[in-house]
Amino acid sequence: MNEDLVIKKLITLEEDVAVIKEKAAKLDMFDTLLTGQDKMIKILDRLDQERIFTNEKINQLEADIQRIKLQLNMA
Repeated sequence: MNEDLVIKKLITLEEDVAVIKEKAAKLDMFDTLLTGQDKMIKILDRLDQERIFTNEKINQLEADIQRIKLQLNMA
């Protein structure tokens, strides 16, 4: 009778180990996903900063063009 109980307990423990391995694999996949998203966010932040600086430079160049046009009496 004790042997049956030990066998049942062993089967239960094996099932628990299988569930834990499955959860660990899912966590690894989730970690990989989050790592990829972190990289994408860094790229998007950099692009946003570049857009801001580019827009400012465009505004400066447009102001310079207007100033030059006024100096050449083209405006």
